Amino acid sequence: MKYDIIVIGSGPGGYVAAIRASQLGKKVAVVEKAEIGGICLNWGCIPTKALLKSAQVYNYAKHAADYGVKIAGDVTPDLTDMVKRSRLVADGMSKGVQFLFKKNEIELINGFGKLAKGKKVEVTDDKGKSTLYEADHIIVATGAKSKQLPNMPQDGKKIIGYRQAMTLEKIPESMVVVGSGAIGSEFAYFYNSLGVDVTLVEFLPTIVPLEDEEVGKTLARSFKKEKMKIMVGSAVESVDTKGKKCKVNIKTKKGNEVVEADIVLSAVGIETNLEGIGLEEVGVKTEKGKVIVDEFYRTNVDGVYAIGDIVHGPALAHTASHEGITCVEKINGLDVEPIDYGNIPACTYTSPEVASVGMTEVQAKEAGYEVKVGKFPFTASGKASAAGKKDGFVKVVFDAKYGEWLGCQMIGDNVTEMIAEVFAARKLETTGHEIIKTVHPHPTMSEAVMEAVAAAYGEVIHI
Repeated sequence: MKYDIIVIGSGPGGYVAAIRASQLGKKVAVVEKAEIGGICLNWGCIPTKALLKSAQVYNYAKHAADYGVKIAGDVTPDLTDMVKRSRLVADGMSKGVQFLFKKNEIELINGFGKLAKGKKVEVTDDKGKSTLYEADHIIVATGAKSKQLPNMPQDGKKIIGYRQAMTLEKIPESMVVVGSGAIGSEFAYFYNSLGVDVTLVEFLPTIVPLEDEEVGKTLARSFKKEKMKIMVGSAVESVDTKGKKCKVNIKTKKGNEVVEADIVLSAVGIETNLEGIGLEEVGVKTEKGKVIVDEFYRTNVDGVYAIGDIVHGPALAHTASHEGITCVEKINGLDVEPIDYGNIPACTYTSPEVASVGMTEVQAKEAGYEVKVGKFPFTASGKASAAGKKDGFVKVVFDAKYGEWLGCQMIGDNVTEMIAEVFAARKLETTGHEIIKTVHPHPTMSEAVMEAVAAAYGEVIHI
């Protein structure tokens, strides 16, 4: 029952940390109370993208005539089959992680893991039996769950979270989505695409509020073109679920407004899974619902580490994975540099998609930089025109004095596949002129990155 490393949680932070540790020759075990792969693979990143793909295919079919393709008869969405496909995709990915565990000789321990004194983990199985396991190093990667608000308690039927949103049995007539971050915006887009009367409510002045303001306004215009109702600068005061429909009382700048809907989806964020995992018993310090760690994810307790959503930083799957790798490489004595949290890409998989990394123009100016800003609209892109997806743009921000690439914001078709170029270029301290002189293939959406950089330096060709 003695291991080099025990990881509590098998999400994208935990399972990646376990595999890297095994590659480095460590004897590793992973404790998991639910599905292998955690929320991301089973109830988050992967199954939502499968649903969004179904919505995209449906939209293409509806507009097939725009591309010279005639479809006889009506095109109708089947939510049951969409959900079924989504679950099959998630199951396949989860089984893939199980295969990787076997390949890397990682032991899977099923049950609820709790820290115990003396570098031990107490695991309670579904029958209530507890077993103690010991390790030199314990990595806590327990993730997060849907945040509950007292004025909007989730009942799983009329007021739901993201789990229920992924497995509805039928398409509702109407839905209010509260919160326009990545989760809220993606589900709002999905259900609106299926013909649901969607109202998207956001407390802040623009949707996707962590993104550049111009990006948020562009996405809002796109949503409105598809008949979605957008309510920004608004807050849900209460939800009356007594009748057949929910009566959602929304406070706006003009006063209170009541919106009726079959379902209310709460997408106001997440809260960490820290309850009952033994942090207090062993003395691990926390602050505002997060575990306090250093730059290599060490807690204040020797041999105990924490990664992913439960530590401060962007709650993103790829962030958790890199934290896991950094953590175990440091444990193994490798020469590791801390993660640069100013260079973490963020993606939202609506249509159009949103992707960004680094500072926005406003943030750069607030930080005291004199900036060069370039923007290239997809209306000027040959590939976007050919694809019939001309909404959006690429925007770049450079430091005017030294040429540092401070940030990039994108909105458009497939931009989540394009942002890695910017991330890599910033990591390598690539200059704007080097991007301009890098030959980008034509016609591609990625040309917009080169053109936006050229616009910042007064050299743009196609606008």
